[in-house]
Amino acid sequence: MERPADKIYDVLKRYWGFTEFRPVQERIIRSVMDGRDTLALMPTGGGKSLTYQIPGLAQEGLCIVVTPLIALMKDQVDRLRKLGIRALAIHSGLSARQIDIDLDNCVYGDVKFLYVAPERLASEAFRLRVQRMNVSLLAVDEAHCISQWGYDFRPSYLQIAKIREMIPQVPILALTATATPEVVDDIQERLHFAEKNVFKMSFERKNLAYVVRNTSNKQGEMVHILQSVKGSAIVYARSRKRTKEMAEL
Repeated sequence: MERPADKIYDVLKRYWGFTEFRPVQERIIRSVMDGRDTLALMPTGGGKSLTYQIPGLAQEGLCIVVTPLIALMKDQVDRLRKLGIRALAIHSGLSARQIDIDLDNCVYGDVKFLYVAPERLASEAFRLRVQRMNVSLLAVDEAHCISQWGYDFRPSYLQIAKIREMIPQVPILALTATATPEVVDDIQERLHFAEKNVFKMSFERKNLAYVVRNTSNKQGEMVHILQSVKGSAIVYARSRKRTKEMAEL
């Protein structure tokens, strides 16, 4: 009989058409499927969503994904549904009745992914049902939001630790694209990791080069650069007024 951990390549090929994982992705996935609490530092575009979607599909049960971004929820749910995967999202744009229906479907139906905003974790409707759900994984996107050392602390993220107490057997996967060493430690502590377990993907982009120039004539230097480099360019300015001035130049 094939073990869930052995199914990950079959799932990757069946739903996404790939035969290989990106660096670190497979290690993160196998860590989660071994039941270990895991923190993954991955750059935007590094394939974060697959690190919880693959285990969610390879195992029985429901994967709960906590994210503060409603647009991301809707986008992910739409993509999963197009692949024939049952996924739901609970956010402020839904009526109380629709939320109740969706939560009941997560208890009694064959839903594989439930996306939920952190603010919803404190609701009685969610708490009453989560213990009756067959949860296989709890994934936390933008995990730096739980750290008071982070730049984007959100108190609602503290509810995640309380949810963990209701489903103590379920491993957690925390995901973020940015975290200092202090934030890395704080995330694991606040999410009640059983042990420290961190994976980091390289943030190096080999197609990018960084050059800093000291000049007293910024406009002249900018014109020189734009005339010298082929293709399109993006120029950042500190104000809307300055942006207009540069565009006219």
